[in-house]
Amino acid sequence: MVIKFNRNVLILVAFFTSISPRKTKNPFLLTEEEVKYSSISKDDIDYGLSKTREMFEFGWRNYMEYAFPADELDPIHCRGRGHDHENPDNININDVLGDYSLGLIDTLDSLVVFGDHDEFKRAVNLVIKTVSFEKNTTVQVFESTIRVMGGLLAAHMIATDNTNRFGPFYMSDYGGELLTLAHDLAGRLVPAFEGTATGIPYTRVNLQKGVLPGTTNSTCTSGAGSLLLEFGVLSKLLGDDSYERMARRVNEKLWTLRNEATGLHGNLIDIQTGEWIGHLSGLGAGIDSFYEYMLKSYILFGDQRDLDMYNESFLRIVTYMRRGRSVCADLEGDIPIYVNVDARDGSTSNTWMDSLQASFAGVLVLAGEVDEAVCHHAFYYAIWKKYGVLPERFNWQLQAPDVSFYPLRPEFVESTYLLYTATKNPFYQHVGLEILESLETITRVKCGFATVHDVADRSLEDRMESFFLSETLKYLYLLFDTGHPINKEEQERILFSTEGHIFPITSLFHTPPSPPSLLDPPLSILPRRNASFCETATEFSAGITPLRHSQMSHLFKTVGVDTNLHNWV
Repeated sequence: MVIKFNRNVLILVAFFTSISPRKTKNPFLLTEEEVKYSSISKDDIDYGLSKTREMFEFGWRNYMEYAFPADELDPIHCRGRGHDHENPDNININDVLGDYSLGLIDTLDSLVVFGDHDEFKRAVNLVIKTVSFEKNTTVQVFESTIRVMGGLLAAHMIATDNTNRFGPFYMSDYGGELLTLAHDLAGRLVPAFEGTATGIPYTRVNLQKGVLPGTTNSTCTSGAGSLLLEFGVLSKLLGDDSYERMARRVNEKLWTLRNEATGLHGNLIDIQTGEWIGHLSGLGAGIDSFYEYMLKSYILFGDQRDLDMYNESFLRIVTYMRRGRSVCADLEGDIPIYVNVDARDGSTSNTWMDSLQASFAGVLVLAGEVDEAVCHHAFYYAIWKKYGVLPERFNWQLQAPDVSFYPLRPEFVESTYLLYTATKNPFYQHVGLEILESLETITRVKCGFATVHDVADRSLEDRMESFFLSETLKYLYLLFDTGHPINKEEQERILFSTEGHIFPITSLFHTPPSPPSLLDPPLSILPRRNASFCETATEFSAGITPLRHSQMSHLFKTVGVDTNLHNWV
């Protein structure tokens, strides 16, 4: 199951356009639900587009009116939220909010996706005029990198693109100020990498003072090992490889520290000793984007080392984390899932899965494991159907949440979009419509969309995180806008960062020696592996749902949903 094909086939649009339509060969009649989900009307697509746009514009308008220049919008009380200076230990807020207009920066390329070129240009100029990183705020290196640096870099590349591949977003009077800001931010994060015996960075850094006395020596694997895309792009744009080399050194060090017996990584490490503090190994919080960025770094930069590390990691993941029957289409045996294990011996550590793990279906799509992605996504779909949103942690043994809040996360939406682009199966657009309905009916409040405090009673918290506009609604819109430049084959191929920021796959980013030109037309045939553990079918595109009704009912029963036929509609 090692990815052996040339990097040129790991190009997003080639991935999305080369999977041929599914030929319906099943001799059994379709159920009413399968008929519904196997096609979608133009009216439904038009509604999905217009509703997603209305929700985005509602959230964006209220952020700008009631919150800017603060980092986030409190949508219930219609006010802004920034760094909690009175409570410096409030890391739930302070890790993310640095008093640098996070919501503005993180949403810049969403304005591009929604086609609002005037607002994009106005927002870019607002960033230039108002944003400064000369702040006495201590922020998380990972969050500031993926949300702020990533947003600045993506917007910079769009503003300087005189081909206008996404529309009229080129700014002739723009002088590279966003790149300058990204460079400034990176310089303020560099002290986190200094003074550690391993070279693995501190989790947090003060933007004015560097690493403060008493800063913890522990960091999570994903927080330290998911910086390469943003630091690498910054290096390429600046012509200064020091930032990319710094991020690569961290990844290489983490690689050498994986468990000798299992080849797995833990989730929490001491940056001074290199000893694992947390031995939990899984695909969710604390480690998720570490694997994601191995594969995406290869796609963007072409360094074979990144692909080799991903392949080796995936083999270990399958060996130690995958549970359940080998063929997802079967009804005998347990539903296939990836569980949290002890990195030292591969034994099951607990019986919960967290919502961040929903993104792994998207990683599987990029890696060519479409069958396996279908199954992984379906499990989270069943949980979504049970609650209308995803609890932060779901205990698959108890069939109940272990952690009950839902902060408007995008991971399930992202995987839904990527599976649609890979299969063109309208089932995933129907899922998107259901997500829209849930977000509208459960989370919409006076000035935006609120975090769900408890999925059981649907009580709300007064917070709308920046990724709701940056990712959740972005992926939903692209799911319905099949003619969008990002989705069209003839446009330059792109890669989404872990924060949903748009990075073009371009020769500028190639690691020498360069592979065949990425300006060549996308490949018409994609070597699909699909001899995976989830042999649902060989094609997914038309005429039938990815999983049959009996399979979906089995999934629903597994998570505790009534398997009555009407629960699928």
